[in-house]
Amino acid sequence: MATFSRTWWGQEFIAAIEPLTDPGRLGRGRSYASNGKVKSFDIKDGTVTAQVRGSVNPYYGVYKEPLYTTVIEFQPISAAKWAAAIAFIASKASLISRLLLNEIPNNIEDAFNTLDLNLLPHSKKDFDSHCSCPDWGNPCKHIAGVYYLVAKELDRDPFLLFELRGLSREALHTELAKSPLGQALSAELQFAQRPPQAVSTYYTSPATLSVETIDGLRDFWQGAKRLPQAIAPLPQTLVPGIPVKKQGDFPAFWHRDNSFIEAMEVLYEQVRSKNKEVF
Repeated sequence: MATFSRTWWGQEFIAAIEPLTDPGRLGRGRSYASNGKVKSFDIKDGTVTAQVRGSVNPYYGVYKEPLYTTVIEFQPISAAKWAAAIAFIASKASLISRLLLNEIPNNIEDAFNTLDLNLLPHSKKDFDSHCSCPDWGNPCKHIAGVYYLVAKELDRDPFLLFELRGLSREALHTELAKSPLGQALSAELQFAQRPPQAVSTYYTSPATLSVETIDGLRDFWQGAKRLPQAIAPLPQTLVPGIPVKKQGDFPAFWHRDNSFIEAMEVLYEQVRSKNKEVF
């Protein structure tokens, strides 16, 4: 699993598929996925279509490498059930905030289970698969190989989970933004995305203040105005995390296996701990 998926959503997809599939066929499917046997791969409207190269076997009279068509169709969630799921998600700040920041919460499946729904496949009723190969079993090794490539695509775009069940990322964001919490968060995101404004200088211009007239040195040193007995603490300076979080766990420029957001959180904490007098 680790070879094909480095994120929890890809791993959860494989974990959901494995109990529904013969382990031997899964093993051959992993080999097909890793050895470049899948010639083409496309996901559109909840349907996965792939062209998978077969095996040459003279014993069965197969002397030329065949090319099989593999199709996996995921059962879409109905519009009414999507409306209920979106309403529930929009009422939870911890869920809607991360989704609007292009993150998939780890407990998103629990939110669906509350409504007796599931985002990940739970049974063979959640998807239909078929292949043009002569293998009688379903899934065959070609279909099993495509399963692992779907998990790999989920690493790249976790919102594919929603698209496979009938709701695109754009439609999800649009519906969430209509809720009260969504409107507030969208306004904050738009504020954070304002284009930079040009300034004449990087330095703060000093302000000129009028100074009280002092009649003599005695008034200067022993005046009625006393210095404050204590210095008020400076307000805590917080670094906004929205620009970082909008990149997601694995942005295009991030080629490491660990999460970009988690790495930034560690970096911010190290900077904060070493500069306690500033932050």
